[in-house]
Amino acid sequence: MVKIRLSRRGCKNRPFYHIYVKDSRRSRDGRFIEKLGYFNPLVQGEERLSINHIRLDYWKNKGAKISDRVLFLLKKYK
Repeated sequence: MVKIRLSRRGCKNRPFYHIYVKDSRRSRDGRFIEKLGYFNPLVQGEERLSINHIRLDYWKNKGAKISDRVLFLLKKYK
């Protein structure tokens, strides 16, 4: 199954997350199919969440499942 989920980057105490389309059998930081955007929790303002909504809709229509955390972020920052 294909999932849309977060992948952690950044260094210690300074998290930065990419939003990827991944095969569910891969690890959290492993190979991905496509990068959809990013989430930076340390920034205040509009650029905290950036995502390509066209590609997100494409993958949802193809049957990709969105993780709980990504769904929460989409609802919070929409």
